[in-house]
Amino acid sequence: MAGALIGGAALGAVFGELLRAIVKATETATMFPDVWEELKSTLFKIQSTIKHIESLNKELDKENETKLLIEIIREGHKLVSKCSKIHRWNFFKKTCYTYKLQRYKESLQRFCQIDMQTHQTRDIKDLLLEVKSISMEVSRHSSKEGSGSENGMFSQVAVVGSCQVPKPLGKVVGFDVPLTELKVKLFKDGVSVIVVSAPGGSGKTTLVKELCRDEEVKGKFKDNIFYVTVSKAPNMEVILQKLLQVNDHRMPEFQSEEDALNHLERNLTQMATDPILLILDDVWSGSESLVEKLMFSLPDYKILVTSRFAFPRFDSTYILKPLNDDNAMTLFHHSAFSQNGNPYIPEDLVNKVMKSCKGLPLALEVVGRSLCGQPVAVWQSRAKQLSKGLPIFHSSAELLACLESSLDALDSMVGLDCYLDLGSFPEDHMIPATALSDMWVEQHKLDEDNDAIVILHEFSTRNLVNLVVMRKDASEADGYYNDHFIIQHDLLRELAIYLSSLDPVEKRKRLIVELSSNNFPNWWLEEKQPPLGARLLSISTDETFSFNWGSIQAPEVEVLVLNFRTMNYTLPVFMEKMDKLKVLIVMNNGIYPTELRNFPLLCSLSSLTRMRLEKVSVPSLSMSSLHLKNLRKISLVMCTIGQAFKNGTNRMSDIFPNLLEIDIDYCDDLVELTDGLCDLVQLMKLSITNCHKLRALPDGIGKLVNLKVLRLTSCTDLKTLPETIGSLSQLTVLDISDCLSIINMPIQIGELHNLSKLYMRGCSSCNLPSTIKKLQHLKDVICDEETAYQWYSFKSDLTNLEVKVHEEDINLNWLQTCL
Repeated sequence: MAGALIGGAALGAVFGELLRAIVKATETATMFPDVWEELKSTLFKIQSTIKHIESLNKELDKENETKLLIEIIREGHKLVSKCSKIHRWNFFKKTCYTYKLQRYKESLQRFCQIDMQTHQTRDIKDLLLEVKSISMEVSRHSSKEGSGSENGMFSQVAVVGSCQVPKPLGKVVGFDVPLTELKVKLFKDGVSVIVVSAPGGSGKTTLVKELCRDEEVKGKFKDNIFYVTVSKAPNMEVILQKLLQVNDHRMPEFQSEEDALNHLERNLTQMATDPILLILDDVWSGSESLVEKLMFSLPDYKILVTSRFAFPRFDSTYILKPLNDDNAMTLFHHSAFSQNGNPYIPEDLVNKVMKSCKGLPLALEVVGRSLCGQPVAVWQSRAKQLSKGLPIFHSSAELLACLESSLDALDSMVGLDCYLDLGSFPEDHMIPATALSDMWVEQHKLDEDNDAIVILHEFSTRNLVNLVVMRKDASEADGYYNDHFIIQHDLLRELAIYLSSLDPVEKRKRLIVELSSNNFPNWWLEEKQPPLGARLLSISTDETFSFNWGSIQAPEVEVLVLNFRTMNYTLPVFMEKMDKLKVLIVMNNGIYPTELRNFPLLCSLSSLTRMRLEKVSVPSLSMSSLHLKNLRKISLVMCTIGQAFKNGTNRMSDIFPNLLEIDIDYCDDLVELTDGLCDLVQLMKLSITNCHKLRALPDGIGKLVNLKVLRLTSCTDLKTLPETIGSLSQLTVLDISDCLSIINMPIQIGELHNLSKLYMRGCSSCNLPSTIKKLQHLKDVICDEETAYQWYSFKSDLTNLEVKVHEEDINLNWLQTCL
């Protein structure tokens, strides 16, 4: 035992020996009982942190930083050994060692509170510096790249994503044996494709992610491990673009799928000095041909597939079994109880609920989280519901009971309705929080964006969705959530769709339709079709759909979501009769912007208040006959809009007489805005963000006398603000963060007498004029450290001013998630 504590021992091993010694002393020793309990409690609290530190330091090559902690732990083990040998009647040694144990506990706590936090602060600073450098380089490249297929690298990554293996979410339990068995299959010679098969929610993806973290696997494949999510309706073009981008600086163009596959094979051949592992996650039945297209004749090239289905045509299949009772209970306890457990819930009741999950990790986590902190009565009620069983949900009635019962925890009917609305978006899609907000504000009468974010956070804490924040921004306080997205597990999405489809078609509150080729559901083709009562209609189509829509009657629809993946898209004619339509969301899930046909049809939507277009080419609005008299908000994301706001025959104020908000994000072809936009004098919010080629704002912007919020975040080519900005007398929030080319703030900035918040992170080169001292209502300036020094010189004139040095929190994990 003592030999394990001699030089060279790992932090985790040394810590484990100390913890076991103290636990043993707590159970057997009659001396120092209070001190033993305090030490045991302290060690249990830091146990997971110690393991995490050891793992990270090993990966970051910083193992030497744990030497001091290892020495402290060794001293503790020696002290515990000596204390256990003291006779109970030796009062002198008892007093002496009581003091030593207390001193030791204090030294351990002091190390955790001071030394560890010092290392953490330094590591965070190093990370922020590295991220800032990457961000600046991305912005620089992005601002120099062309449009269309030559888009800047940043926009490409935002659209296509990364092939890095994501880290497992939540606690990983019970995969030691499956991991060993799967490694045997992976390392077996002559096997090119291995399929990990199990029902949804069994942990297939988690197992594969853990496999990629295994030291033996990393040792063999090194940097040649690539991860792609395929999903139910795979887009071969997007998958190939992801894989082709691994070695190329930008996404290459190709003439055909065959051309792309040849290009990919050449890339992989160049990397084949080490074995290659390609992971295709969530492959559905019917997509076997996709896997076969990616099977190249390369040495030591393996494809690992996860699927709910068995694919007999491939070399080897590994069936992932449910967790056994011990592991299931461990995972369930982690989700349902605090670290110390809950003594008020009878063990037989916990066991009954746990067993109803049938060892499926997703069910264990969702049900456990929904019962966390609940009284015994709620547990008894849940157990009673589970014992009755529900109609079959796919292959498992018990799984349906578990998943459906997890929704009972939602606090209101509005919460349930909002959750079921998530099924309106495609599988494995990153759902923009702002799109959900548009839906919910109009349909469920929420109070603008903040209420929607509260609901999404509630879903996240209950383990119903993953809330991804690409960049945590101080401007969230002003209702800016463009960097917030929702990812929903496909099994939970199916649950939402299932629960929305229990009523007859004509009586459903939400109708979710997925069309492929011309395969319409039977009710759509009925000659005497009854009017639909749905308030939300979602229609998803793929590239094989011919857009011969036919006709349906949906007079009650208030929210219409159109998901598609094609170079051209025709808006359905039956939209003309949707007199109650308030929200239109048009989302292209392909790579390049789509030409929208039948665009003038929007004129018939007299009740439309919010419209969101993603990755579409917007025609010249001023040359059209559009008249959207009730539209209050328009969002254009990753669109081609170079012609949209050009001056023409029609005034913008005639087209949008009541428009209050414009949100333009990642529109790479936007170079300038003309004065036509400035006719919208009723406008209250204008956000132009991540438009790296925008060079100037129109001089007429001063006519927007009702404008309260102006955001120009990350418009890296914007060189100045127009002098007329001083006429924006109602402006309260101005954000020019990461506008790297702005050197001088105009002197007219001092005329913004109602300005209360100014964001200028990443504007260290921007010089402030003396007129700043006139901004007497300015309360908050959010900037970086370099800019803060300029603002401090105005503190004597601006007595209410608070300068906040913002530490950026950029989350790059989203790059690992397929869009």
